[in-house]
Amino acid sequence: MSILEVKNLRVEFDTPDGVVEAVRDVSFSLKAGHTLAIVGESGSGKSVSAFAILGLLAKNARATGSVKYQGEEILNAPEAVINRYRSNEIAMIFQDPMTSLNPYMRISDQMSEVLIHHQKMKKSAAIAKSIEMLEAVRIPNAAARIHMYPHEFSGGMRQRVMIAMALLCSPKLLIADEPTTALDVTVQAEIMDLLLDLQEDFGMAIILITHDLGVVAGTCEETLVMYGGKVMEYRDTEALFANPEHPYTRGLLAAVPRLDQDVETLTTIDYDALMAEIAEADNA
Repeated sequence: MSILEVKNLRVEFDTPDGVVEAVRDVSFSLKAGHTLAIVGESGSGKSVSAFAILGLLAKNARATGSVKYQGEEILNAPEAVINRYRSNEIAMIFQDPMTSLNPYMRISDQMSEVLIHHQKMKKSAAIAKSIEMLEAVRIPNAAARIHMYPHEFSGGMRQRVMIAMALLCSPKLLIADEPTTALDVTVQAEIMDLLLDLQEDFGMAIILITHDLGVVAGTCEETLVMYGGKVMEYRDTEALFANPEHPYTRGLLAAVPRLDQDVETLTTIDYDALMAEIAEADNA
């Protein structure tokens, strides 16, 4: 059974220049314990889709379609209803840990706040649970470091703090939005290995939003490729990498540097052909 089912999701923004369609008829499903990658270039609608699922869209946005979590419709649910799902059932790791963490608050206060609000814990119990989770994400000397400020941590350690915060309430679904952005390659690998270990420990399903196809190839059962707010291709990851069907997917894969090839020119996508294919799908 699918833990999450998204059907015909559309997100529009009212702007001074008119209506902007950021997401157009996106559909996918995710089984419990599985990992789905959502890939595409910046501005393709990946993060906006995630924000719509969690009810985090800006006030000038409209979302239509269907988002069902364990069979219950949560798209555009009242704030009181969606708050029951945030953290407790569905958690999210945001792109930049430095801007996602409050620079004026100690890590202890930021983490305990989650448990006090969602689990109704007392402060002392919340701090103890937070230390436990920091140890789970392999932050050394967690009992002392929990009282530090975000700027006292490296980028990789801040990302581990964000992961720990997301997992405090043991969610069944984790949405990781570019969790390795701005980290060096070695730290990226450590973070992805950590996420997979935690997925196995907690039995979570994961939606991994990324543009790093190398990460996707080794971690995700299914892959959804987006461009211009639409789904270009949605298939089993192994099959997609072995035989990409859409020209945009082929272009993305061809643009990935390979050690076994000498690349002198960057592969480009035939824009006119791509637009014609998208228009044909819109009219179907």
